[in-house]
Amino acid sequence: SNESKPTLRVLDQLLIPQSKTYIPIESVNDAWDVIRKMQIRGAPLIAIVACLGLAVDLSSNPSTLEELEKCDDKEGIRKLIAGKVEYLRTSRPTAVNLFNALEELTKSVDSVERKEDVIDAVIGHAEMMLKRDVSDNEAIGKHGADALLDGRVDGGVRMMTICNTGSLATAGFGTALGVARELQRRGKLDGITALETR
Repeated sequence: SNESKPTLRVLDQLLIPQSKTYIPIESVNDAWDVIRKMQIRGAPLIAIVACLGLAVDLSSNPSTLEELEKCDDKEGIRKLIAGKVEYLRTSRPTAVNLFNALEELTKSVDSVERKEDVIDAVIGHAEMMLKRDVSDNEAIGKHGADALLDGRVDGGVRMMTICNTGSLATAGFGTALGVARELQRRGKLDGITALETR
């Protein structure tokens, strides 16, 4: 691709709220580390960071670029990617979203015919997953707000949340807290209680 190489930095959630520190993700090893050390949390975010970390690794990591040069065909590249995907899966063996996202990403590459297009396919699919997560979260917010307001004549809603459901757990909008955002946008959020904070 003639476009600039992708880059990725993640907020170290272990240091907030005292510090706002970003960690560069330049390889699958970096992605694995932040997932394993719980520097990022939230099922959707873990999956997105793994996929984007793979995209950055394949397009920018010098040692991976050397390995790619040695691959004679698309099957060689697919084997290299499969090894990196298997490694990323070990970062959080119980993370269903992680496994599903990596499986989806792998399948998206299976249909690519030319060796030169495999890396672009990984990058494109990882970027699509990022955008889709935000879009899905916004839809959850809208539908959740609609459901909570259905049948109400007037007044707002008081909410209680548990678990990491905000923008720190996702690609940037939030699942259950996305509902709270939408209610707030509509002027219908009377209050919210968070039983767990991150």
